[in-house]
Amino acid sequence: MLPKLISGVPGPKSHALAKELKCYECRNVTYVADDWPVFWQRADGVNVWDADGNRFLDLTAAFGVAGLGHGWSAEAMREQSTALIHGMGDVHPTALKVDVCRRLSAMTYERWGLGVGKTTLSNSGSDAVETALKTAHVATGKSGIACFKNSYHGLGYGALLGSGMEKFRQPIEDQLAPLRVLLDFPSDDGGMRLLEGQLAGLDGGAIGAVLVEPIQGRGGKVVPPDGFLALLRSWCDRNGALLVFDEIFTGFNRTGKLFACEWEGVVPDMICLGKSMSGGYPISACVGKAEVMDAWPESDGEALHTSTFLGNPVGCAMTVASLKKHSEQKIRDAVLENGGLLKGLLQDLNSPLIHEVRGRGLMLGVELRHADGSPAGDVAGRILGKMMRRGVLMLADGPEGNVLAFTPPFGLTAAEITYAVMQLRSVLDC
Repeated sequence: MLPKLISGVPGPKSHALAKELKCYECRNVTYVADDWPVFWQRADGVNVWDADGNRFLDLTAAFGVAGLGHGWSAEAMREQSTALIHGMGDVHPTALKVDVCRRLSAMTYERWGLGVGKTTLSNSGSDAVETALKTAHVATGKSGIACFKNSYHGLGYGALLGSGMEKFRQPIEDQLAPLRVLLDFPSDDGGMRLLEGQLAGLDGGAIGAVLVEPIQGRGGKVVPPDGFLALLRSWCDRNGALLVFDEIFTGFNRTGKLFACEWEGVVPDMICLGKSMSGGYPISACVGKAEVMDAWPESDGEALHTSTFLGNPVGCAMTVASLKKHSEQKIRDAVLENGGLLKGLLQDLNSPLIHEVRGRGLMLGVELRHADGSPAGDVAGRILGKMMRRGVLMLADGPEGNVLAFTPPFGLTAAEITYAVMQLRSVLDC
């Protein structure tokens, strides 16, 4: 449904809640200003309602989690919660955990023709990345990590070891082991040539993992040239390193294929998954080739890498429902159709601020720059507020915050897409 605003945005209830939150929450967490944020009350499909009853069109899918739409997996959650809310996932598991791991194997390594894939479940994308980095060290005996500038893999200490977004590392830089080698993420053929030179000079004897997003998400929706993943695959094979794809954002049809690596037909040694995996419950997975994951010793009753909520039955029930849905071809077809419409309308915008429209499927970005070429992060921030006051929820990406991000639920209609771009056109004064 299109937006319906019945109060000011933010409304009085959101203002009151923001004031109270500011009293009690660490000030680093939620940005609070006179015109930000709205407090969510409920959500359904592509819409979100705030505490004041305003209905918004969501172009964020709540950080990409609600790819299949808000609330669609609630029935699986309700049904499971009446039977078992919490279990002991690494001691006395449920049948649901077996089902999730089996389905993830079928959707990845079995589907790619490489036999069974083995999974370690966890609670967040950051956890999944840390699982992969630990596994790479156990399997190769090498602690070095090759990663990419402006990459984002979560904010846990382990995930930050392979992060390329400096603003998140800087406050705790002196607590992080110096394990990473930072490479340039290519956006064109010149970038590919630069990367080839960097890889040629890389000490393969020290690198255990190459960690990469097939398309950079928070880094600005940057799509690399064809051949990028194949180049990394070849380097890893020659140097005894493991190739790790962070598909927490790009996975589960976001780009128009089940996994973004399939656009190039390159298979990783491990793939990290999350976000849309359950449609709303904090659960994630690191899935790897059996021989890689079996580098860990067999459990003797004490797991070396686990957590209290591993394999939570509610999360697993929602994940099973989600994986069934994501397996349908019509989901990918909808992403490609809606993504093509949205990208075409964005490319038709005529504004001197727009430097580039890029992305794939329903993972798109509009990069804004001033006339002098400098990043227009200040303008992007104002646009987010103006769009919110018109009933459209958006985010901005990129290291300078100057890339308007479009990652909506897949079920957006043509009318809703057109409405959102019309509002953006008005805000840009095209």
